[in-house]
Amino acid sequence: MTNAAASATVGTADTQALAKLVATVGRVFRGHQQSVDLLVIAFLARGHVLIEDIPGVGKTTLARALAAASGGSFKRLQCTPDLMPADVTGVSIYQEHERVFKFHPGPIFCDVLLADELNRTPPRTQSALLEALSEGQVTVDGEPRSLPSTFFCIATQNPLDHVGTYPLPDSQRDRFLVSYKLGYPDADKELALLAHDGAENDLSRVTPVLDAATARALRARTQVIRVEDSVRRYILELVRATRGAKSLVQGASPRAGIGLQRACQARALLAGREFVIPDDVQALAVPCLSHRVTSRAGQATEPIIAHVVEGVAVPR
Repeated sequence: MTNAAASATVGTADTQALAKLVATVGRVFRGHQQSVDLLVIAFLARGHVLIEDIPGVGKTTLARALAAASGGSFKRLQCTPDLMPADVTGVSIYQEHERVFKFHPGPIFCDVLLADELNRTPPRTQSALLEALSEGQVTVDGEPRSLPSTFFCIATQNPLDHVGTYPLPDSQRDRFLVSYKLGYPDADKELALLAHDGAENDLSRVTPVLDAATARALRARTQVIRVEDSVRRYILELVRATRGAKSLVQGASPRAGIGLQRACQARALLAGREFVIPDDVQALAVPCLSHRVTSRAGQATEPIIAHVVEGVAVPR
């Protein structure tokens, strides 16, 4: 199928399915709408999400709501200092009566994985996720094992000034498509949380609005959303501008540019468009690039990326 033919199939049914997904997650997670949109964008773009925030602002609720609404299996991996790589990927155990080793899969074998407080576990265990995030498989006892085709990881980390945290290495952060903070909910939404005594009752009533086949189809259609040469050059100019920014020691990699383009395609599909526009790039530059660059003297990278965006001419 050509790109033109495939993109022509993006229509009302896709828009309605995505609207239902966003609305269903939003009814459970009573936070900022942007947090839900970014999560669904990453899901469509076959990426993964890194959320840095304090405990208790709804990170687990957001992940569970997406898993329930998308019809996928959900696993929660509570990261602790004594967590071992085998606790993530699984282990082969010798079965005496059969005289064979039987593989017992770890929590990573699911559709939606919440790796909670990822930076509380040491680097060796953090690295167990690298292969899964970049290749959709894990290697156990020298044998590669494929993860579900819709595998999606939502990792959370506590602020680095919290006790007992290990900074995520650059190679790990670069595997996440988007990174953002949830923040506190608005007063009216927090009041609704109090009125409902949390989100557990809402979660228990969530029914899937997608099945696995529909989720795969939507991801495939995201890939054929058109990106005109002018917009693609705009993405490239933004990425290259980060490499020359005086406030950054290290700019965004080519992988970051590819990720930004995929996220823009997903945002376009979510908006019911068959093509990417510069607004998509501007809206996603900070969540897609800020965690992939290194600043000087520990400066926050989000305002630096926002400043870079302001300095690059927008295509007309």
